[in-house]
Order: sequence, then structure tokens, then C-alpha cells
Amino acid sequence: MMPGSPLVRRRSNIGGNTPTRLGRSTWSLAAGMVDGVSRPRSQLLIKVIIAVTLTSLCMLILHQYDSAGTVDKFSVKDDMTHVLVTGGAGYIGSHATLRLLQDGYRVTIVDNLSRGNMGAVQVLQDLFPEPGRLQFLYVDLGDSKAVNEVFSKNAIDVVMHFAAVAYVGESTAEPLRYYHNITSNTLGLLEAMVRHRVHKFIYSSTCATYGEPDVMPIKESTPQVPINPYGKAKKMAEDIILDYVKSNDQLSVMILRYFNVIGSDSKGRLGEAPRPELRAHGRISGACFDAAMGVIPELKVQGTDYNTADGTCVRDYIHVTDLVDAHVKALNAAKPGKTGIYNVATGKGVSVKQFVEACKEATGVNVTIKYMERRPGDYAEVYSDPTLINNELKWIAQHTDLTQTLRVAWKWRKAHPKGYAAVN
Repeated sequence: MMPGSPLVRRRSNIGGNTPTRLGRSTWSLAAGMVDGVSRPRSQLLIKVIIAVTLTSLCMLILHQYDSAGTVDKFSVKDDMTHVLVTGGAGYIGSHATLRLLQDGYRVTIVDNLSRGNMGAVQVLQDLFPEPGRLQFLYVDLGDSKAVNEVFSKNAIDVVMHFAAVAYVGESTAEPLRYYHNITSNTLGLLEAMVRHRVHKFIYSSTCATYGEPDVMPIKESTPQVPINPYGKAKKMAEDIILDYVKSNDQLSVMILRYFNVIGSDSKGRLGEAPRPELRAHGRISGACFDAAMGVIPELKVQGTDYNTADGTCVRDYIHVTDLVDAHVKALNAAKPGKTGIYNVATGKGVSVKQFVEACKEATGVNVTIKYMERRPGDYAEVYSDPTLINNELKWIAQHTDLTQTLRVAWKWRKAHPKGYAAVN
């Protein structure tokens, strides 16, 4: 301390030998003295704890109100289950959000819009404008600070994790991107859930974790031997989730491995609108519609020499509405300490050539077909045995007429030739 400091005042020492003493009106933090009287440190500590507690309480109360002074329903626990939907601006995530809102859930969408579409979010906000029903947060799951802030500022009850890059061909060209986006981001999301005591998790996985099994149809017990980075990244994420479940008996986990998703909302409110730069990697239904609309000159069929009936790949096509229904049933069935793993599919394999013929019938356009070499990382035949999910979750695919499914999706696409309307 400098001489004359208000904290320590020195008395003059005439003789030069008397030790310096603290004056009467002094405060010594080290000694715990106030006005020369010793105060127990415990009293000071109690005052500090009380001050911190009151400050935190005030901050919590203020946080529960928005700028208009009304209660922020997203930040408080009440009778409405609050679901965090990652990737909710995407094709599947937006359809899932629609169903959750229809069923009376509160939804927070987090999406970085790298693959999602703000136009889909706008449709949902217009359908459910009531305060406390739906909010969108622009968040990248790779940003751990931002993810933790989502949980700290919102009273989340359930996480539905859809957000992921999901193209087999792209994964072979950019494998590290897929491991970061799928595996690493899932780990970070789980860590945030643990930190904020959120225990219910519905995970969007894929049949790509099975690879190319020797025996069809695929059951949940079929060995997982993925053959491309997309499938490998998803399997790694599954392993992380299952390991965590073993260490936490409060966690409720449902893993849904679904097959090839097609279709759109039956009332025409939502559809599939992939970004133009992703068309080369997109679903066959989107490519077929592009060809029917003249956006691309032809529909490319990759691989005609597979060991299947007509030489083209065989897939199990599941309607997005049925897929979402499986998620809701999984959410309702999730219990603490319970882990469920289910294939979500129709149980019926359809070849690419059969799909193309159905698409031609649905659109009324004789689409030009260009046959090409196989796509790296693809497998010949994949279809499921849905017995387990039928029995345990009482789920059965309802939309199994392929031509009708494509006809409804085509109607939405024609009404939205450039996808969703632009939104700031």
C-alpha cells in the first residue's frame, strides 16, 4: 500500500524502532479486521454467498421475461413438453417440427442453414404464431459455446437430433467433414445435455450403418459393417450414445435407423427443396422431379450391373410422414434407463428402375434416363424387416403406394418450382 492509502494508514514512528501498526480507522483484508475489531471470516463469506445468490436469482427472474416484459415461455418449465429439434429447417426436421406442433409440443429449432431452408421455418411460424410455441435459433452444433447457451437459456425436455450432412457420395469425397459434422457434433450435443440435465434423446440414424449385409431383410440384430464415411460416422455416433447410456441410468434414448426417405406433407404445406448445388448428391425423387421440370436434361441412374433382378440398386422407401410418426411414437415410449433401437421402413424393396417408372407415372412426363457407372460407396440391396418397431412401438408404415407418394410430392414441387420463398 502507498502512504496515505485509505486502507492502511501508518502512525508516525518518532523513535524509529516501534513497529508500524494499523490505525483505528483501518481495514485489513488479510487480518479480517474492521475498525480494529476482528470479524470472523465466516460472516464475510456468508454475506458474499447471500449477495451472489440474490444476484443470480434476479438474473434468473429477468431472463424469464422478454423485451416486452412478458414471460418467456421457452425458458420456464410448465405443462407443455419442450422439444429441441436440431436441423429443424431441413427436409425431415421441418416435417417433424410440424407434427410436434400439431400434437401440442413446444419446439425450439436450431439450425445453421447449411442444408436447411429458412422458408420452411417461415411456413411453420405462420402456421403456429402463438407465443411460446415455436422459435428458431441460428446455431452451428460445432460451436460448443453457442450450444450450451441454447440449453442454459431454454428449458429443454427432449432433444430430437436430425442435423447432419447426409449424402453417401459426398461423404466419400469429404470424409473428415462427415466425421466432424455427425460424430463430433453429436458428442458435443450429448455433453451439453449432460451439463444441463436433459435426459431424453431421440437420434436420427441410418440404414447405412449396416453396410451391405449378406442376408436380407435387415433386422436390428444385423451386424453393422458400414462401407462409406456417412455410415461409419453415424455408427460412431451410435456407439458414443450407447456408451453414455451405460454410465447414466436416467437417460432415455431411442435410435431410429431409417431407410430412403421420400414424400411430402399431404396438405402441401411442406416439401423437399434441396439447394441447387446439392442436386448431384440429392435423393432420386428430387432428381426425377428436376428432370420432369426440365431443370436438368436427364435423370442419371448410377449402376446397372448390381446383383439384383434388374441390375439396379434396391432400396426401401419410407414416407417422411410415416418416419415422423415413428419419431413421435419413440418419444412417447422413451423411459429413463431405456434404450430402443429400431429400423424404420416398409419392409419392401424397390429397384431404381421401378422407382423411375413410378416417377414417370406420377409426373406424367417421360423423363429421359442416362445410365452411368456405379456411385462410390453404394450397395446393391437394402430393405428392412420392420417387425420390431411394429410390435414394440405399434408403428406401421401407412403410405406405401409409391406412385401416390410421388404424385403428392410432385404437386408440391410444381407449386414451388424454385423451392420455398426467399426469407430474410
